[in-house]
Amino acid sequence: MPELPILYSFRRCPYAIRARLALAISEISVELREVVLGDKPTALLLVSPKATVPVLQMPNGQIFEESLSIMQWALSRDDPAGWMYPQNEAAQRDAHLLITSCDGVFKQALDRCKYPQRHSAAEVDEAWSDAGKWLGALNGRLERQAALCTEKTGLADAAIFPFVRQFAAIDGQRWDRLPFTHLKTWLERWLSSNSFSAVMHKHLPWRQGSVPLQLLSPSQHHPK
Repeated sequence: MPELPILYSFRRCPYAIRARLALAISEISVELREVVLGDKPTALLLVSPKATVPVLQMPNGQIFEESLSIMQWALSRDDPAGWMYPQNEAAQRDAHLLITSCDGVFKQALDRCKYPQRHSAAEVDEAWSDAGKWLGALNGRLERQAALCTEKTGLADAAIFPFVRQFAAIDGQRWDRLPFTHLKTWLERWLSSNSFSAVMHKHLPWRQGSVPLQLLSPSQHHPK
């Protein structure tokens, strides 16, 4: 058996989710190692001292420490769903800018809304306002077209969906009151997709000597 790339991951982490989505949709076999963030294994610390998931360790020793790098590597190997290359250059630039905004402005607001005890009341109020404006802009895009950057699901959709999912879970009643019909429909499509189900199986934390696990692709996943 050829040696597989090793993916260190944490099931609920939005960065790890988007990396797993790209690997799964590309049907790239990897060994999946579930990490407990409060008790990171030595093997992870040796290949990535910063030890923030996801980390992809290649058999040749190459290390990918950023979720977008993992997504782009996977999709450059195989892109059966057309998440990257059918888009024109303008759409690719738009996707890049939108993902950058998600990982910057929106992620900061999301964290302040999720962990209000770490911030002042004024900062939290501002964060809810900033998040609402950012999500409203996504809703506007989805009112005009089926996906965030084109009519077809692409890299930006897969990269941003896990963060919208995390935000929606902070306060379900508050989320339900937001007037973002198109964004909510888009989110529900992702949540009910075979791609998402395939990468969200629960696994015991990996320890040295654990039986190797492989990440499922959507075609390997059989919904109950």
